[in-house]
Amino acid sequence: MAFIRSVIHLLWMGITVVPYALTIMLGTLLGVRGVPLYRIARAWLSLCISGARVILGIRANVMGMENLPQGENAGAVLLVKHQSTYETFLMPAIMPHPLAYVFKKELLRVPFFGWAIGRLDMIHIDRNQRTQAFNKVVQQGKDLLAKGVWIIMFPEGTRIDRGQKGNYKTGGTRLAIDTGAPVVPIAVTSAKVWPRKAFVKHPGVVHVSIGKPIPSAGRQPEELMREVEAWIEAEMRRLDPEAYPASAAHAAPSSGK
Repeated sequence: MAFIRSVIHLLWMGITVVPYALTIMLGTLLGVRGVPLYRIARAWLSLCISGARVILGIRANVMGMENLPQGENAGAVLLVKHQSTYETFLMPAIMPHPLAYVFKKELLRVPFFGWAIGRLDMIHIDRNQRTQAFNKVVQQGKDLLAKGVWIIMFPEGTRIDRGQKGNYKTGGTRLAIDTGAPVVPIAVTSAKVWPRKAFVKHPGVVHVSIGKPIPSAGRQPEELMREVEAWIEAEMRRLDPEAYPASAAHAAPSSGK
């Protein structure tokens, strides 16, 4: 049954992405830019999340929304634990501000999906040109934050298996320090139901925990990222203790609560 549900949900996403992507591309031809196009993309992502709830039996339990920066002009760099595609779709659906992902340019080649995101206010980079890529992230990040768009990054750089920890890179904290925006750590347990690179998904609850904003002023990128990493990894152990051996739980850094 889980396999059949997974097939149906994949078909659901594949069929519904076409009209939304075509609408975005048509909008750009008509001179539409910015938030209106983002809202179209957000509507499709919300449709995918609703489809996951109805078809796959996957629902999200979001905690800590009150921790998000308040105000129309409040900036933020969201640093999110990355375990599956689910949180990529979920974050725009639940956040009160438009989001700009930092992603590798290869995604632009994906039919319809990639063609559409290439026309949104996102930051696509060439990972082979690290210095130029980061300069692009900072410049575009400053422009987008000034417009009330929040930047979202996965500090581990790629999806990580359940119970594992990747190498936390400092790109997100460097951007926050350069722009003066606070960082918001977010823990996500999506691999419990939507494992990394797995086709078959399973019913269940994805816990999402949003931490309090951490000011970036006067901080060093490495030191700030260590604080983000400590909070996320401790929170992951609290939310999904079954995924971590007892010894790892004892060794986990304090969450700072």
